Amino acid sequence: MSGEHLRIEVNHLTKRYGPVTAVRDLTFTVEPGVVTGFLGPNGAGKTTTLRMLTGLVSPTSGTATIGGLTYRRLPHPTRTVGAVFDTVAFHPTHTARDHLRVYAALGGHPDTRVDHLLDELGLTTAAHRHTRTFSTGMRQRLNLATALLGDPRVLLLDEPSNGLDPEGIAWLRDFLRTLADDGRTILVSSHVLGEIGPLAQNVVVIRHGELLACGPWSQLTGPPTVMVGSPHTDALVAALTGTRTERTGPDRIRVHGLTAPAIADLAARHSLRVHELTTEVGGLEQLFLRLTAPTGQKDTR
Repeated sequence: MSGEHLRIEVNHLTKRYGPVTAVRDLTFTVEPGVVTGFLGPNGAGKTTTLRMLTGLVSPTSGTATIGGLTYRRLPHPTRTVGAVFDTVAFHPTHTARDHLRVYAALGGHPDTRVDHLLDELGLTTAAHRHTRTFSTGMRQRLNLATALLGDPRVLLLDEPSNGLDPEGIAWLRDFLRTLADDGRTILVSSHVLGEIGPLAQNVVVIRHGELLACGPWSQLTGPPTVMVGSPHTDALVAALTGTRTERTGPDRIRVHGLTAPAIADLAARHSLRVHELTTEVGGLEQLFLRLTAPTGQKDTR
């Protein structure tokens, strides 16, 4: 499947552990060519869903496919899907190069991928260090290098920025965007919204194992608001009859439901001066908090 653009499809996916429902009738699609954020509070069912996608957990019902096939039916799984979970273990006496060579051999990948990925992931200078000496951030880079050994078209990443410093997070964003621009399908699970917002074009939001929202996050946050600065705020509010406004200062108001050009045109028709028009796009954090606000206790895992 090398070079193909592969779609992830989750259809009516459910996983129960006895009386506990970890994932409930979950349906969403992850498209190639973009980074999709997989969001939800801790215990929402994100990791369970990723594990069902990789065949580590069997669903109670429903399907999770990659390019139309379940993970176990893929002819070359590690050349199709690379996965990073925070539970990946390293042999403490192995160096980074040892670790990658072992996994390259297990997956049938050429040994040349090892040095290529050590360089691409910024681990060349640490290639001969034992993994037990690695920081959390370095372990994350090694996890990602391991997932990329087969040059897969699909990446499933569970909290990949955990332990990275700000410079490392910025590097990860650029790296994943480059992979997505190559047509790869990338699903990134995280609860750190400040890291997902600048990275992901699309989001899937779940709570209690159920889908809350799916799509381009900039659309899901709702219509923009506009901050208006004017010495004629009273007259402007009166002219904006039927439009929700709120005062934020003596000469400033926030307008909901109208674009900045529409407000400028209206002010001009009424001969009202406007000194500021700033469009405020709703943030991912506000979307997340609104969607995941508690509405009652449910079983989760």
